Amino acid sequence: MATITSICVYCGSGTGHDEIHVKAARELGAAMAKAGIRLVYGGGGIGLMGALAKAVVDNGGKVLGIIPDFLKRKEMPLDAVIDIVTVPDMHSRKMRMFTEADAFVALPGGIGTLEELIEQMTWAQLGRHAKPVAIANIGGFWDPLRVLLDHMKQEGFIRPGLQVKYSVIDEVRDIIPILQAQVAKLPQEALAREHDPVVIEKM
Repeated sequence: MATITSICVYCGSGTGHDEIHVKAARELGAAMAKAGIRLVYGGGGIGLMGALAKAVVDNGGKVLGIIPDFLKRKEMPLDAVIDIVTVPDMHSRKMRMFTEADAFVALPGGIGTLEELIEQMTWAQLGRHAKPVAIANIGGFWDPLRVLLDHMKQEGFIRPGLQVKYSVIDEVRDIIPILQAQVAKLPQEALAREHDPVVIEKM
């Protein structure tokens, strides 16, 4: 039976207009630390990314930040995060985040967050991985995406045999229990780590 040791969280480098999003990021970070689950994230120290990582560190948790060299000046890695990996480009960043994580969560964010979320949903849809993907629908933020996905199904572009696999979770407190239950159903090899040929060959 597989267990979660790391969760990759995608989220904005901004905070948005509603304080509820910062609160959710902090709450998730604290919950991950208390559960002994390492945070894998984009390495930035600003916006929701910074709030999330700081909450993990402040509660005694572990953080792995992965950031492209060109983004260091823009997203300013958090000083408290000791484990920062610098990669050459965005593709390398996303692949490293994928291989280091057992599950994925998307908090509110912008185009970059959306792109990262959709990529994991696409890879799962195509059978490239079985790791759980969760949409943290804080305050209904992701409702427009749900409407779009339903529209794609209705128009026949998401066919029955290629269903997009994801969970929509409205409350932060439910994220870890739901992901833990989903991962528990997976074989351990589904959570292969970096450089494991099972992962690299499939990608």
